Amino acid sequence: MIVAFSVTPLGVGEDVGEYVADAVRVVRESGLPNRTDAMFTSVEGEWDEVMDVIKRAVAAVEARSPRVSVVMKADIRPGVTDGLTSKVDTVERHLSA
Repeated sequence: MIVAFSVTPLGVGEDVGEYVADAVRVVRESGLPNRTDAMFTSVEGEWDEVMDVIKRAVAAVEARSPRVSVVMKADIRPGVTDGLTSKVDTVERHLSA
């Protein structure tokens, strides 16, 4: 599965990059395939391991913020691996055709 998620601290002001970095650090240290862009971090793996990483990422932000907002979108497709790369490669192939 691939889960794209965003963790946003609330009640800490407008500059939240430091808090978001705490969450992204957890994801990167997990060893699971991941990618971060301007709006979401995507992580790929089995259900339990992905959800554990997201839970720990939220906890990292929650430790320093009075309130946390989480948005998640999941693509659950058994048997697919390396979806983070292959999905983008497919779109790029169509764009270059």
